[in-house]
Amino acid sequence: MREQRAPIAEPRRGRRRGGRFWSNVAAVAYKEAMILRHDKALLAMVFAQPMMMLFLFGVALSNKPANVPWAVLDRSQTGMSRRLVQEIQATGYFLPPQRVFGYSEGRLELRDGGALALLVIPSSFRRDLARGRARVQLLLDGSDPLSAARIGGYIGQVASVFAAPVDGARRSDPFPASGLLDVRQRFWFNPTLRDREFFLSALAGMLLTNLCLSTMSLGLVAERELGMFEQMLALPTTPLQIVLGKLLPYVGVSYVVLLFATLAIGIFFGIWPAGSWITLALVTLPFVLATLGLGVLVSAMARTSAQAVFISVFFILPSFVLSGVMFPYQFMPAGIRELGSLLPLRWYQIAARRILERGATLADVAPPALALVLIFGVVLMLIRWRMKPRLG
Repeated sequence: MREQRAPIAEPRRGRRRGGRFWSNVAAVAYKEAMILRHDKALLAMVFAQPMMMLFLFGVALSNKPANVPWAVLDRSQTGMSRRLVQEIQATGYFLPPQRVFGYSEGRLELRDGGALALLVIPSSFRRDLARGRARVQLLLDGSDPLSAARIGGYIGQVASVFAAPVDGARRSDPFPASGLLDVRQRFWFNPTLRDREFFLSALAGMLLTNLCLSTMSLGLVAERELGMFEQMLALPTTPLQIVLGKLLPYVGVSYVVLLFATLAIGIFFGIWPAGSWITLALVTLPFVLATLGLGVLVSAMARTSAQAVFISVFFILPSFVLSGVMFPYQFMPAGIRELGSLLPLRWYQIAARRILERGATLADVAPPALALVLIFGVVLMLIRWRMKPRLG
């Protein structure tokens, strides 16, 4: 009898154990679902993140040139030269041109980023156009190869049909022929138009942004979850001292990452900084402090680690998209372009590319460096407002 009952009892016991296992799983899942249901901040960020990405990739980003800053060196000063400038601007891709009065002034605009193209019209432009052999020179900022090629292509299209008789006013022109204008293009800072220089020059900025925001955004949250945050506030220190003490170790780590990235780019790809290493190091300091400060601010706003991760994404993703490290910020719509200027990576990539590609000095990168210092000061004030100096 015992031998006959044993095979029946074992499956029942196994079914009980299996049912108990899945009931325990269901109980834990129900508890976590209730916690997640009441975490409104996390749920809001979960649904807000796709909306943000939809907006960035659908509205803010475009490879089509728009609002292109350019300069004109018009040595002809004739009606024909002015009409050429007007037809280029009439394409809708260019801002009103900056008038320069010499090559040195035009080169300075290119080097400082005030212009992406310099159109040089010779003094013999009108006479050469009548003879059918007119030429103009176009100097382009080749730091972004795709943008430089498109800008040159648009100006070349205008030149290829310049003086063509398309209406009654054009038919009375003394130069009715088409295709009389030859545009000689020359690319600066990246003559071969390789994409490698454009992306690698901003690699250190992207690595430091990811490092600083990812590490610091979890700092205060982890201490709060472990019950150590109250002990830290009970110490005879101010919130500013606490923040600076947390930042300093990561500043050293950031410089190690910067050195590694710069050496790796030089060793493996042969791209070495054209400017001073000291200048690069000095500009990096306010950028790292500002980005670490943003991480601390995220950690001060979040209540859980999950919230901190999602909030940090709201800074990391827009930093990569709106700063100009992957897409030219000059071509972004008005309002979006100004929004990106609130992010530290926007100013650091401007300074880093000027140093790495153009050999800029400390005076040349002073404006973006001052912008980074200002952002760091604002972030410190927000952290001090957010963090309570004492318990209660």
